[in-house]
Amino acid sequence: MAKHVMQLHRVDIHTGEVIDKPIRREAFLEHFANREPCLIGMEACGGAPHWARELNKLGHKVKLMSLKFVKAFVIGNKNDVMDARAIWMAVQQPGKAVAAKSEGQQSMLVLHKMRRQLVKFRTAQINNLHGLLLEYGETLRRGRIALYTAMPEVLKRLRERLPLFLVETLREQWHKLDDIDSQIDEIEKRLLMWKKQDKACQANAAIPGIGLLTATAAVAAMGAPKGFRSGREFAAWLGLVPKQVGTGERIKLLGISKRDDAYLRTLFIHGARSVLTHVKEPGRFAEKMKQHNSSNVATVANKRVNAKRLRRQLEEITKTSQIGTR
Repeated sequence: MAKHVMQLHRVDIHTGEVIDKPIRREAFLEHFANREPCLIGMEACGGAPHWARELNKLGHKVKLMSLKFVKAFVIGNKNDVMDARAIWMAVQQPGKAVAAKSEGQQSMLVLHKMRRQLVKFRTAQINNLHGLLLEYGETLRRGRIALYTAMPEVLKRLRERLPLFLVETLREQWHKLDDIDSQIDEIEKRLLMWKKQDKACQANAAIPGIGLLTATAAVAAMGAPKGFRSGREFAAWLGLVPKQVGTGERIKLLGISKRDDAYLRTLFIHGARSVLTHVKEPGRFAEKMKQHNSSNVATVANKRVNAKRLRRQLEEITKTSQIGTR
């Protein structure tokens, strides 16, 4: 949906005529504005939520589907025409649709993406400095704080035996980390402002192991809580339930499936591990899991419970707000 030319596959419900037609981006909405309301299927890519909101305004019903779900219906060669036909077949199946996010939710996810990218830049810059200093026999301990602490003394030693322009360049690359840190801090301040204005984020942050990042990312990524029938379905959407393989009556449970949103799943894992590690009384369930299982198994189990609680709280808050606005 981010292309300049989009491929349309349509079947007329009155005549049964099959139409494969490319449409330019600027004429996309105009094409559907002149059509009677219908069911439209799209892959849940980056630009899909925008088009889903616009098509809903025109009276159409839009169903977003995950890429893995659509891929199973691709027959023959991989091109735009066959992809559009695969989406047409997939939209008629009873598979779970991806919730169309509002502009506010999508904005929060964009902030999370930019923050994650800045963290990657910072890590790459630190690793690059470690490698360059190692070429001149300067070894530093791992970690960002260790680099910040030792860098002034290292530059002082290098200044005595290396060209000045190289030392100053290394100093400039080191100071770039401060700029990245300030950008990350500004994004976190904006996330905190949104959390203070959103009741769902405040309720989620009260759950042990769920902080600012997890609370805001979960509310933004989930869409509408009613899209999940239960807390376990939300946990399965995060990839926290065991993967199953088997045939007949023999079913074998493997590790967690790790489906869908890896970023949100990572936040849940880090939060659950911090609770099990630092909280003196994490709860009866967590204590029982720690006694009979490894730390990783106990972390995933606690994370699954947190995901179920989060989904339940969001559903209750949504119901309360609907009752209050009637």
